[in-house]
Amino acid sequence: MSGPGAPSPDAAVYVISVAAELTGLHPQTLRTYERMGLIRPGRTSGGGRRYSHRDLELLREIASLTSSGIGLDGVRRILALDTEVAELRARNAELEAELAAARDLLRRRSNPMAATVSAVNRLPVLRRPEPPQSLVVWRRRGF
Repeated sequence: MSGPGAPSPDAAVYVISVAAELTGLHPQTLRTYERMGLIRPGRTSGGGRRYSHRDLELLREIASLTSSGIGLDGVRRILALDTEVAELRARNAELEAELAAARDLLRRRSNPMAATVSAVNRLPVLRRPEPPQSLVVWRRRGF
């Protein structure tokens, strides 16, 4: 689904019968998932459903979870937690960038004065433990 001329992953291009065939689900199952709020396909001006590549990936994930014995309420909660984790990771990346920029600014403005050096030393120290998706913030004491 990439390359010149290919639709974006969010482009709603698949009709329900094609989406059902590509995911191995029955069209009625797709309608049920939509009624339950698990998926929100695009709509044509006439009201027909159109699914994107991302929708198909989500449908496959839902099918995988349900086939492993997880109920639809559990699937809903898992999907909500996945969304929350993605949002938190994005926010964490923003905060890391802001901290790096603040440190850089303080270092560029620093001079031999102890107050400036002390301000740099009071910033939290970021260390990345294993596995790489977690983050620990250490704060120096005594400043």
